[in-house]
Amino acid sequence: MTAPVRILAFGDNVVDCYRDQSLMFPGGNCVNHAVFARRAGAETAYIGAVCDDDAGRLIRASLDAEDVDTSLMRTEPGQTAYCVIETEDGDRVFVGANLGPSIIAPKAGDLAWLTDFDAVHTSRSSHVDAWLPRFAAKAKVSYDLATVHDPDRVAAVASHCFLLAFSGSGLSQQEAIALAGTARNNGAQWSLVTRGDEGALLLGEAGLFEVPVRPVNAVDTLGAGDTFIANVLVGLLKRDDPDALLAAAAGAAAETCLMPGAFGYSAPMSVDLRNMMTLEQIYSTTRPALSRHEL
Repeated sequence: MTAPVRILAFGDNVVDCYRDQSLMFPGGNCVNHAVFARRAGAETAYIGAVCDDDAGRLIRASLDAEDVDTSLMRTEPGQTAYCVIETEDGDRVFVGANLGPSIIAPKAGDLAWLTDFDAVHTSRSSHVDAWLPRFAAKAKVSYDLATVHDPDRVAAVASHCFLLAFSGSGLSQQEAIALAGTARNNGAQWSLVTRGDEGALLLGEAGLFEVPVRPVNAVDTLGAGDTFIANVLVGLLKRDDPDALLAAAAGAAAETCLMPGAFGYSAPMSVDLRNMMTLEQIYSTTRPALSRHEL
């Protein structure tokens, strides 16, 4: 029997606060990825930092319930990161956030543990670009650049990536192919562009593969992109047929849209939102996790 692939997700977490419903859900790109990859059959672990508050305990409890290894998660002083979300016609709209202690650099033990995994997943929201060479030396790197399509930023990370993913809603097919091609030309082995209602495309040495969206009456689209990326990564690591793994990813993403929150586990919202920042403020003021040369 073939051993399951093993994926470590390193970086961001939040509780997604649905202010109009007074509910919060565990989330964040890397937390979601660890859960969705586990549901897709991988063995997964998550390293990130939360606080000893209701939000942090919710994140930990949900990961434990999903059988994600949290043995190297950290507990820091302060307030667990949060994001405030509103829903409009089943789609999610980000209102503001506070990243709290969630931006962390890997410790020596984290890096040593990486050798036990087939891949490490991180994201633009985790701010660990300086560490990608160290990650890539120990495992295949999956990276989600989300809506960042700037060629210079793509070039800066692509050479370290086994899989480089983008959110490309609103892009034409040719624009999405060109974006994936930029990632490939700069060294990524595979590039995935999710295109919302237009489906997704995957570009690699084996060629270009596309899949239409699986139509559903969406309750909440939060987490659908993370579902797609996690399922594609698991399939690529298993060396599944690209058409088959894309179809499986589309089906899993459709199922995610049928539940509130990214992957469930709602709790009464108990987050102080008075220090909420706009997304523009966050991206203009957040400092990346220190590199090993700066520690």
